[in-house]
Amino acid sequence: MTSRLLPSPSRRTVVKAVAATAVAAPVLATATSASADVQAPAFLHGVASGDPLPDGVLLWTRVTPSPDALPGSGRGADTEVRWEVAEDRAFTRVVARGAVTATAASDHTVKVDVRGLRQETAHYFRFSAGTDPSAAVSPVGRTRTTPAADAGTPGVRFGVVSCANWEAGHFSAYRHLAARSDLDAILHLGDYIYEYGTGAYPGPDRVVRRHEPQHETVGLADYRLRHATYKTDPDLQALHAAHPVIAIWDDHEFADDTWSGGADNHTPGTEGDWAVRAAAAKRAYFEWMPVRASTEGTVYRRLRFGKLADLHLLDLRSFRSQQASTGSGRVDDPDRTITGRAQLDWLKAGLASSDAAWKLVGTSVMISPVAFGSLPAHLLGPVAELLGLPKGGLAINVDQWDGYTDDRRELLAHLTERSITNTVFLTGDIHMAWANDVPVTAATYPVSRSAATEFVVTSVTSDNLDDILRVAPGTVSLVAAAALRGANRHVKWVDMDNHGYGVLDVTAERSQMDYYTVSDKTRPDASSAWIRSYRTLSGTQKVERVNAPVR
Repeated sequence: MTSRLLPSPSRRTVVKAVAATAVAAPVLATATSASADVQAPAFLHGVASGDPLPDGVLLWTRVTPSPDALPGSGRGADTEVRWEVAEDRAFTRVVARGAVTATAASDHTVKVDVRGLRQETAHYFRFSAGTDPSAAVSPVGRTRTTPAADAGTPGVRFGVVSCANWEAGHFSAYRHLAARSDLDAILHLGDYIYEYGTGAYPGPDRVVRRHEPQHETVGLADYRLRHATYKTDPDLQALHAAHPVIAIWDDHEFADDTWSGGADNHTPGTEGDWAVRAAAAKRAYFEWMPVRASTEGTVYRRLRFGKLADLHLLDLRSFRSQQASTGSGRVDDPDRTITGRAQLDWLKAGLASSDAAWKLVGTSVMISPVAFGSLPAHLLGPVAELLGLPKGGLAINVDQWDGYTDDRRELLAHLTERSITNTVFLTGDIHMAWANDVPVTAATYPVSRSAATEFVVTSVTSDNLDDILRVAPGTVSLVAAAALRGANRHVKWVDMDNHGYGVLDVTAERSQMDYYTVSDKTRPDASSAWIRSYRTLSGTQKVERVNAPVR
């Protein structure tokens, strides 16, 4: 990145280039060969920002320097990309600008870590490339810096999402979040992309739209093209252009049920060495996502929103032990880990030293213990399929913290022994919405204490129970949900059918999750509606139902 001043593009070139990009985007969205009609350079994959700080934010885009420079192709000349940041959408108050060179080595993606911005302020940004009269200018993005670390702030509000399978539906949940002007950031809790080949999940007869590449993503070019395909979605582009995104990965950014040495959906004999595949997936992720890598080249990191909230973000795939087989008894083995020693120590230290009113923890998989053995026999199979577990018998989900109980025991003991209050886990992965107390000892709850609370958001599109059973929502699932709540008294609510998103509103007095659903994931024009709200009052470590969303 350079800091030299550059001329601002004219309004004429902005309008011209944005129009050209809008026309050209569908051409490269699914093509595997170049089109001679595509204008280049062009910004076909939108713009994004992420990981906001009090004085800065990470900006992202991808430039297509020539028609043959398709994502993952390794083609295309080095291209200078100019960027500018302003405090108004018309760019009359530009506060930072510079240039960076996009190369084939980074798949022509661009990331700029801008600093020196005004805290707790909305900023607008754009990119340009080429020279007049053929200069291309990106769409304008909006982002927002955070309050100073020691600042008192009345509130912070996040959109919360996870599990967006391209082939399973349209991303209308993103569209509805993009339309909101009241959000400080979007928290994406994993499964931003899915690795499967076409028709593998949710099934060949239920593919709403085909992704690229159509085979399973294994190599670097595959992961790059899959990320690029997702970023041609208009609703995802709108989300990234409207709000900074704070993201962590889960397993499908790599392969199903990823652990440190492999994955359930990885066959070394035909798909090569796992370390090579995982490195390719991570490289593509950091190229295509507005995410700062931590010192270990992973995604666990910490962001702060004044004295109101610390946000601790976890990586629960890079360091975990292999999942134990159901019923093996190895879930309690203290030598097995979901976090890895260094990350767990980092989390414990961050929670203990935090002076923020709330300690938010972004975890890709559920920490609350859940016994599924209470389900009626005819639902064990479908729920096991939903969780990716053997259908012959189901007691716990070993891919969650339930499969690594010693790490959970140590973390919850740390919270209680240090009297650390107002810890809220924010979770994705399971394609259902939940509101839970997090008990120290589930078997004796509520006699035993709750150490924290947990809000789990459902999937954007990935299948849940009614999709798998092919029944109407709110039918079979009601029996399953009642059985789960009866056997797990710390579970206050579970919705197994709907798709959508959450909105987390945090004030000094409470943290409240408002749950929203979309009407039909297979329709790009799906509507959105509020369904439930739960909150945690400060100092209680328990969730309670609220009768209306935060206005």
